[in-house]
Amino acid sequence: MKFLADGMLGKLTRWLRMLGQDVEYSNNTEDSQLLAMAKDEDRILLTRDFELYQRAVGKGIDAFYVEGETGEDKLAKLAERFNIPLEIDMTVSRCPKCNSVVRQVSSEEAVGKVLKRTLDHYEEFWKCSKCGQVYWQGAHWAKIEKTLCIAKRIVEKSKKEN
Repeated sequence: MKFLADGMLGKLTRWLRMLGQDVEYSNNTEDSQLLAMAKDEDRILLTRDFELYQRAVGKGIDAFYVEGETGEDKLAKLAERFNIPLEIDMTVSRCPKCNSVVRQVSSEEAVGKVLKRTLDHYEEFWKCSKCGQVYWQGAHWAKIEKTLCIAKRIVEKSKKEN
């Protein structure tokens, strides 16, 4: 599954990429260009713009109108609709910044890309194959897990109600 997110969905784009989804994103693309890209690249258009959503559907383009007040709400609605597991699996995770595949690298390959104290405290690192950004499951990981846990609860609650 491939997605195209409009300019209102930057944070959601990063989450979906971490979850292994191929998501193109642009915050300065005209609606007509978004529609053409979605159609030409066979991507599902994700938008918070109801008029754009309606135009896409009217042109036979697969689109999803993203509702929700919080990031967790939006993530849960997408996970439920497209059966996206709310677990980060680094073997399929993509770079949150540029959408390219990340691969595990040795700590030696992370030298010069992260602080020495990071190298001293962590053993597993992943590097983007395109932009070179290095990732690790640092102190921020608890916040990531909490967000995913909240989104999972929202999905479970929705399933019980339906």
